[in-house]
Amino acid sequence: MPSTIAISIIAIGTIVYLRAARRQSQAGKHWSVWRQLSLVAGSLLLGVALSAPVMRWAHHDLVGHMAQHLAIGMLVPLAWVLSAPVTLMLRVLPVAAARGLVGLLQSSPARRLSHPVSAALLNIGGMYVLYLTPLFAASMHTPWLHYWMLGHFLIAGYLFCWSILAAPDVSPHTVSLRVRGSVLFLSIAAHAMLGKLMYGYQWPRHTTHGIEEIQAAAQLMYYGGDVAEGLLALAFFALWYGKTAPRVVRLTPGVHSSRHIR
Repeated sequence: MPSTIAISIIAIGTIVYLRAARRQSQAGKHWSVWRQLSLVAGSLLLGVALSAPVMRWAHHDLVGHMAQHLAIGMLVPLAWVLSAPVTLMLRVLPVAAARGLVGLLQSSPARRLSHPVSAALLNIGGMYVLYLTPLFAASMHTPWLHYWMLGHFLIAGYLFCWSILAAPDVSPHTVSLRVRGSVLFLSIAAHAMLGKLMYGYQWPRHTTHGIEEIQAAAQLMYYGGDVAEGLLALAFFALWYGKTAPRVVRLTPGVHSSRHIR
């Protein structure tokens, strides 16, 4: 039942986003088709990850759980961040509501949570707490804790991707590209280390999962995480290049000059 409600909310949110994007086009304002496709892809993937068959697989098989985790906590957040939902909201909301949203984004809690270091601690640190403590075993027998875990994956993953890219969506902080890049690569290393700890020391413990199943899940975390984080790194470097690459400025017919345009 909670999965059905969640999928319904996702569907409604996706429809609202697409209608807002259509309104932008009808008003003669450009809104990228790629952003719309990114939002739809993320929503479809999240819907699949929360579907009844996948939920059953994830509950009984640690490999299924890890596949669900990678989808909800890494791939869906990246797709949604690239769709720039906050920027779209600011464009279509009434002025008073848009100002309220800006005030919320500039508030102290929002700025702290969206800082790369804070977001990394919530995201990667949360995984360490889940898999290296009895919390994971408890979540398998406590429904509300299980759904809280899935919600944490999604929110923490979104905050992390948003804090690292700080684009194409508007962001409440102005942390430099170098700091964001450093946090990204430290997070990649920490994620890989967690996979190795799980593989070598058979975490999570106190579950019904056998050693081979735990090791297979750890391998999926390690290599699947590399793919997801590689996509995030690719988006990050594309952003970095877009901000630092020189552009060609035409001076006179047939003559070009390279200038750095900030």
